Amino acid sequence: MRIFLLSMLAILLAPLALTAAQARPQHPAEPDIIKVRIVTTLGPITVALDRKRAPKTVHNFMDYVDDGRFVGTRFYRTARRKGDPKHGFVQGGIGTDARRILPSVPLEPTDKTGIHHLNGTISMAHGADPNSASGNFSIMVGANPGLDAKGHFRGFAAFGHVIAGMDVVKKILGLPSGGGRGVMKGQMILKPIKILRVDRLNGTPHPTGGPKPWLLFAQH
Repeated sequence: MRIFLLSMLAILLAPLALTAAQARPQHPAEPDIIKVRIVTTLGPITVALDRKRAPKTVHNFMDYVDDGRFVGTRFYRTARRKGDPKHGFVQGGIGTDARRILPSVPLEPTDKTGIHHLNGTISMAHGADPNSASGNFSIMVGANPGLDAKGHFRGFAAFGHVIAGMDVVKKILGLPSGGGRGVMKGQMILKPIKILRVDRLNGTPHPTGGPKPWLLFAQH
């Protein structure tokens, strides 16, 4: 019954969240590099986000941070390379939780920003539509040039890099996995790693002011 109620609330409140979020204002002057600490049950990961070269992507990510939308989410995917399992990427964020989602932002491809998918790069995940990135992100372990824009392939929006905590990222990459479908087959972490919170370390918070339906039945 609780799951049913949560689903119904998500459906009823999602239009309100989108309406409020569609009016997301442009942030006033911010540092060119915004530092953020992702606190997980395995330890912290600190990233430096390049607002100067990927402003829309960083703006989107920071809206999730400043709203507290990442609190209680998870790292749920480990994409290890075949034949080289110590490299690949991990993925985390809101997953499919529609209660937390904000409208997507246009893709800022690597051939425009100059930020490539190197070791430690943080990048926004998206679906079949390159402009569908929302509240899910990936962190590279080793270079993944196949995620960069090339020719007609628009790739993914890289927007910063890890400056501390790569040991935590590598631990997540090595976790047992299975399940999943399509490109994610066998890549779902069997015991996902909880994201306790994501802390802004510099600049000024700019919450969207949108409703927070995921908090209605939050466990204390």
